Amino acid sequence: MAAARFLVDGRVQGVAFRAHTRDEALRLGLRGYARNLPDGRVEVVACGDAQHIDTLATWLQHGPPLARVQAVERQAVEREAIGEGFFTA
Repeated sequence: MAAARFLVDGRVQGVAFRAHTRDEALRLGLRGYARNLPDGRVEVVACGDAQHIDTLATWLQHGPPLARVQAVERQAVEREAIGEGFFTA
């Protein structure tokens, strides 16, 4: 099992980015969360199969139709820090 933290920059707040991310993560069987940050970015933390995390990472490059993603930063995280399910905050 793998885990990753993504910081997504661009037009990613106010365009249902978190909800679409949750739907995509659940489709892939991932656990974690997506939340807005005060600086306008969205933070996504995902835990699960490494290949599915890579698939989510590719999806985050574009996001939902109204989003305009400018950059996605990926970092490794401890998988124990992630609870069950996938949530938005």
